[in-house]
Amino acid sequence: METSLIGEGLKFLILGMTTVYLFLYLMVIILKLESKIIKKYFSKNNQTSLSLSNKNINNNDEIIAVITAAITEYRKK
Repeated sequence: METSLIGEGLKFLILGMTTVYLFLYLMVIILKLESKIIKKYFSKNNQTSLSLSNKNINNNDEIIAVITAAITEYRKK
């Protein structure tokens, strides 16, 4: 009886570990493919909507004002 239970346990162990390994392997492949697609279609030349290069903030006073306002608003809560 115990031999049968150990055998069943080993079967479930192998099945579970194989399932996890295959899932992780598939996930890595999909992420690599996704990375290649993103690099192809969203390279630096196409990032005008994603980058803030056109809206550089050079004024330190404006940055300080925004941070101060955020801290003040946070402390009100």
